[in-house]
Amino acid sequence: MFGMEDPVYVEPAQLAIGMFVILDLSWLEHPFSFNSFLIQGEDQLATLRGLGLHRVRIDPLRSQVVSPTQADQPATGLPLARDAEPEAVVLDEKALRSERNRVLRSSIANAEKQAMKAGRVVRETTRKLLEEPAKATAMVSDLVTGIADSLLGNSQMMVHLLGDKGVGDASYHHSLNVAVLALILGKAMEVDADTLRAIGVAAIFHDLGMADVPPGVRLKSGALTHAEEALMREHCEVGARMALRCGLPEVVAAAILQHHERLDGSGYPYHLSGGQIGQVARVVAIVNHYDHLCNPPHAAAVVTPYEALSTMFARNRNWFDAAMLARLVRVLGVYPPGSIVQLSSGATGMVVSVNSTRPLQPMLMVYDARIPKAEALILDLEQTPGISITKALRAGALPPAVHEYLSPRKRVAYYFGEDTRAD
Repeated sequence: MFGMEDPVYVEPAQLAIGMFVILDLSWLEHPFSFNSFLIQGEDQLATLRGLGLHRVRIDPLRSQVVSPTQADQPATGLPLARDAEPEAVVLDEKALRSERNRVLRSSIANAEKQAMKAGRVVRETTRKLLEEPAKATAMVSDLVTGIADSLLGNSQMMVHLLGDKGVGDASYHHSLNVAVLALILGKAMEVDADTLRAIGVAAIFHDLGMADVPPGVRLKSGALTHAEEALMREHCEVGARMALRCGLPEVVAAAILQHHERLDGSGYPYHLSGGQIGQVARVVAIVNHYDHLCNPPHAAAVVTPYEALSTMFARNRNWFDAAMLARLVRVLGVYPPGSIVQLSSGATGMVVSVNSTRPLQPMLMVYDARIPKAEALILDLEQTPGISITKALRAGALPPAVHEYLSPRKRVAYYFGEDTRAD
């Protein structure tokens, strides 16, 4: 038996599939995603032996095989000599992964710039809508057309989690985030270009009527009275009337009116159900509810993106178009960007990006105290077949050091960019 207190080492030639290894190296000195992992294949064995180490530490408690084998031991019985060629391969692979991380970070930074630029347009048009309606609606139309054209021209799209600096003014964050998600969902549904633009404009203006709700009611931290609740619910009708006065299309005004209706008839203001609710309104309703769950007015009610989708499926399924809700999950994945997760390796990470056509293989920022936060490992599950997500975690349950490192977002916001991975 191996001792459980003292480190256990084996020679590289004694390594076997099923052993859990711990590499006493810096991340830059090996090509693996983690410094500790279970050996699952011959390719990992070959790479480990090619590192030129004289011994490798193993963890018997996490190993499936704990007895060293001499099956592959060289005839001399000596440890493997350091081989320059495998070392070069290791460095090349590490350099490639570092470059992928750099490109992804650059893509996310660009998405944040685009989101902030769009946010400024939303803020300006909201302020100008009543005074200069023609100018404001034209600005929004141009913004939505630009975003829609970018989406339609991008077959391999990444949905990125934005940093808090990319969110901008919180009062306009909700409208923009709903619009971006609605356009992404609309593209996934393969709606025509005109419908996609209507979805985007309706999403930006869906809460237009909130301008008539007093801040004391709109921002109230406690429960609303019946009178206050009735006042809040008027924003749908008020917004629809404002939209028509400003010259917005009827399909947009209808979506503003109906974005709180529910397919089972439990919504408001008219308790519409089923086919009485327009397609554009259905799209806006789904993403609006998702965003409200992730970014509620009061922090105490916040849930993770994973919990938001789970809640919508488990408790609110009858409220929404089933096909659209399923499509939203396929676009964002079971663990949408912003979700904190535990990996099969035992590591903790935060989903930062997902390809909308391959949502089960997202990219994650992984906690590793040995790597500076600014250079944190971005793990691509598509290119790491031995690693998978095992469960979602609550941000509040993270140890302080992990929480500070991963920096879960105060407000969950998304934008998109071209997939940085090769096809």
